[in-house]
Amino acid sequence: MTTALALLGSFIFTILGLWHLYWALGGSFAKDVAIPEVNDRLAFIPSATATAVVGIMLLSFALLVAAASGLIHITVSGRILSWLCYALAIALLARAIGEFRLVGFFKRVRNSRFAQLDTFIYSPLCLLLSFIVFFVGNNHVA
Repeated sequence: MTTALALLGSFIFTILGLWHLYWALGGSFAKDVAIPEVNDRLAFIPSATATAVVGIMLLSFALLVAAASGLIHITVSGRILSWLCYALAIALLARAIGEFRLVGFFKRVRNSRFAQLDTFIYSPLCLLLSFIVFFVGNNHVA
């Protein structure tokens, strides 16, 4: 079970990371629904560098999950991998809950395409990943 969840989590993080790198390099597919909106305007415009950093972080999360589950072997102790998984799981849970304005299950701004996708895809995906990462971290391979 841990291996299957780790494969799923690593796959999702890899796809998300590569998608962010695609955006950072100038790609535009689905970019218009990836950023919160207020009054039909983007809440912020991320730079290519910031988007690339997010992509690299997401790819590193894929590696963390793979390492914690034993899918790949790195020279970091299982205890550290578990704690990193717990920290990531908490961050993903916080993202799913949201900041009570633009993102998360408890957002107030709900009348944009982003908000609808956030309610039905982005926040549930963060919640799912939170559970996967926590489970993998809690059942790491020594």
